[in-house]
Amino acid sequence: MNMDLAINRSKLWFSLWLTVLILSGCATVGPDYVPPATDLSATWHTELKGGLNIDQKALQDLAAWWTLFNDPELSSLVNRAIAGNLDLKKARAKVREARAKRSVARADLFPTLNASGSATWSRSSGNSQSGNTVGITGDGNDTELYNTSFDAAWELDVFGGVRRSVEAAQGDIQARQEDLRDVLVSLAAEVATNYVEVRSYQTHIAVAETNLETQRETCQLTQWRYEAGLSDELAVQQARYSLESTRSQIPTLRTGLEEAMNRMAVLLGEQPGKVHAELEKREPVPVTPLKVAVGVPAEVLRRRPDIRRAERQLAAQTARIGVATADLYPKFALSGSIGLEALTLSKLISFDSRTFSGVLQITWPIFKAGAIRQKIEVQSALQEQYLIAYEAAVLSALEEVENALVAYAEEQQRRQSLTKATQAAQKAVDLAQYKYQTGLTDFSQLLDAQRSLLNFQDQLAQSEGAVSSNLVRLYKALGGGWTSLAPNE
Repeated sequence: MNMDLAINRSKLWFSLWLTVLILSGCATVGPDYVPPATDLSATWHTELKGGLNIDQKALQDLAAWWTLFNDPELSSLVNRAIAGNLDLKKARAKVREARAKRSVARADLFPTLNASGSATWSRSSGNSQSGNTVGITGDGNDTELYNTSFDAAWELDVFGGVRRSVEAAQGDIQARQEDLRDVLVSLAAEVATNYVEVRSYQTHIAVAETNLETQRETCQLTQWRYEAGLSDELAVQQARYSLESTRSQIPTLRTGLEEAMNRMAVLLGEQPGKVHAELEKREPVPVTPLKVAVGVPAEVLRRRPDIRRAERQLAAQTARIGVATADLYPKFALSGSIGLEALTLSKLISFDSRTFSGVLQITWPIFKAGAIRQKIEVQSALQEQYLIAYEAAVLSALEEVENALVAYAEEQQRRQSLTKATQAAQKAVDLAQYKYQTGLTDFSQLLDAQRSLLNFQDQLAQSEGAVSSNLVRLYKALGGGWTSLAPNE
């Protein structure tokens, strides 16, 4: 009879487990994620000129765009920044954090198993014992109890709430990965921009020092002419204040150069001053390539990490609606225990000492005053916000690219005009100096010509740096650079 009862119980438990297991794979509540559709133009609004083109084959150059400047020092600095920058290390740590959180969420899909054991000894008063006391050994004064057991519990994911939480955690990981890539894109652009700034400051200083030497010679010439009675003191003072005005610009330029070098060291994860020795030699601003591939607007959506991050955040939030929706439905939990229990240690491992229990628990929130549905509404509203954030990221990216295209192309036109103006100003200085030395003109014309030359040379140096900086910003706007990371980062 006992054997039949045990068999019937086993069949009952097997049926219950099988039923719940089947149910656990039947439903996943909440909306399934569908990537948002974005209607984009087939071409850029800005006219592509100055070497810009949509060559799809050349887009692979964006993976390491800094090498296109053909400057070994720049390439070295970018590679060292990728290895040592602290913001990049922090972003990598956040990816690892997100992966660990996904593992925590995934653990809820599986049962838990606990092992326990205990040994109890007690001695009771003989005056408290009665003749019919049960379970007492010897004279009834000493009690021993030994047990060991394995306890298992499993809340079955019948309606997919846990699976949706894992899906959300996966979206968070991917968003963190895009954060990492976005940091890399910004880092490479900042290193390159800072490098261009260093070289631009050096060019400005070289221009100022060259003009300072020329003005020193002119000042000496006016002094000699004044002493010889060929000129008045006005020319001497004009030459002197022009000389000192140029000299006063150099400390400011040197300060800017020092700040740019210190900033470069920090970008590399080094202490300020660590890169001065390798950058102190004056070098020209890196020359931009003749042709630059920019692709089409659709390429930007696939490449820019900030857009990819916004899309992954939207996907994760969509899954969280399912997590909240699952609270509307009943929850099924299975728990059980098997073990051994005996009054003596020698009998603990005998067949008759076995114990077991099993529980199937069902809970269902019948009334919570609409709180669950309001939580679903909260998650739905957040999803709408993430969708708007994604659309805003797309528009912002397209705007950034369009502006960068215009700035790069137009600055090249400005540089060409400034180059011609500088050449003409140099000829004007040569003519004015000759006329002044031969007494055919007064000093004011030479002074004006020198001022104009210094101004045009300074503007040209600024424009050359701006052309390279604008190209760096264009590469950043296009999302170039992050594919140089390892695939698992």
